[in-house]
Amino acid sequence: MSWISENGPYSGIVMSSRIRIARNIAGLPFPSIASIETSQKVVDMVRKSILESNSILSRDFDFVSLRNLNEVERYILVEKHLISPDLVERAEIAAVLMDRNEQVSIMINEEDHIRMQCIFPGFQLDKAWELLNRVDDIVEESIEYSFDEHLGYLTSCPTNVGTGMRASVMMHLPGLVATNYINSVLHTISKVGLTARGLYGEGSEALGDIYQISNQITLGPTEEEIISSLNIAVRQIIENERMARQALAQSGKLEFEDRIWRALGVLKHARRLSLQEFMTLLSQVRLGVDMGIIKGIDAVMLNELMVKCQPAHLQAYVGREMSAEELDIVRANRVRDELSKIS
Repeated sequence: MSWISENGPYSGIVMSSRIRIARNIAGLPFPSIASIETSQKVVDMVRKSILESNSILSRDFDFVSLRNLNEVERYILVEKHLISPDLVERAEIAAVLMDRNEQVSIMINEEDHIRMQCIFPGFQLDKAWELLNRVDDIVEESIEYSFDEHLGYLTSCPTNVGTGMRASVMMHLPGLVATNYINSVLHTISKVGLTARGLYGEGSEALGDIYQISNQITLGPTEEEIISSLNIAVRQIIENERMARQALAQSGKLEFEDRIWRALGVLKHARRLSLQEFMTLLSQVRLGVDMGIIKGIDAVMLNELMVKCQPAHLQAYVGREMSAEELDIVRANRVRDELSKIS
């Protein structure tokens, strides 16, 4: 059940729920100062912990060394949110284990020896944690983690010490953006230990009115308390987003619907689309679909279109590297082609 190809609870606003935990192997230096030999040892240990486990769950995993992928293939995994951009930067010593449903991925030699994540469609943080916790138990059967009885799990970055957990929810918030309440909401969540990032995490832009809401604090609260806190905040943001959408629709229905239909029209007919323009237009269409204004398109189709039109996917589609200008033209062609299938 990939977050891209399946709907989940509250999919109209919550695109995906992800839990990520950081772990390091006792007695070995962190990846940033580890030798090539030590890094390879880490890769072998983590690979064996999953692929040679007796757990039925581990049989669904495939191992991929990033050295064996070209640049486009690596960034396709980034665009699907299966690995981080930082892992690509360490491609010579990095690897990843992924389950065939593309729900769980285990990054090896990123900032920490092990960064494993589980991502589900819609609002399903508890289910994501339940599955990831089982995978964590499998790895821990053969690997001793760096752990301090007072601090918890020890990590390369001090901001991850404790649980090592980042719980995040990817939300589509065009209503709060259009009504200028988004900054107020982001300011409010910062007071309860949460933060907002862009589409690809820290340092990335909030393209297409998409925000990743996650916990900032990992030391002190338990994993369950972190998830509970995020669950409460996300439910409140969902409610605020719904109210903002209704306010927009009621304050100027014709203008509101006109903006949505124009966005769909441009996507259907444009000959060039930058990534930023594409994501902005797609946001309006996604809003129109969720509010029942546009029929015949669903959230899954829009998720798939969003991923297909990212740079690495487009280069794989064409079969060669392209300039930014070529990407804009191919993106427009692909959008027109995909939307023509449902018109």
